[in-house]
Amino acid sequence: MGKKLFVGGLSWGTSDEMLRTAFEKFGEVVEAKVVTDRDTGRSRGFGFVQFADDASAGKARDAMNGAEIDGRNIRVDEAHDRRR
Repeated sequence: MGKKLFVGGLSWGTSDEMLRTAFEKFGEVVEAKVVTDRDTGRSRGFGFVQFADDASAGKARDAMNGAEIDGRNIRVDEAHDRRR
């Protein structure tokens, strides 16, 4: 399975589809998900993009870190498993 990237600093208005569109030029995106608050449904300002292969994820991370999406400069890094 490919690599998952963390994307922070997203605008409240950024949708899953907008996130996918911004990243799919680097390779096959398996999933693009903006994390939302479970009570309000509003974006929490970050999301994840899963690529089919590690090379595409690496290219996307390098090119998109600091880039602008929906009027905001984003931060992109490798996602890490959440510690419990």
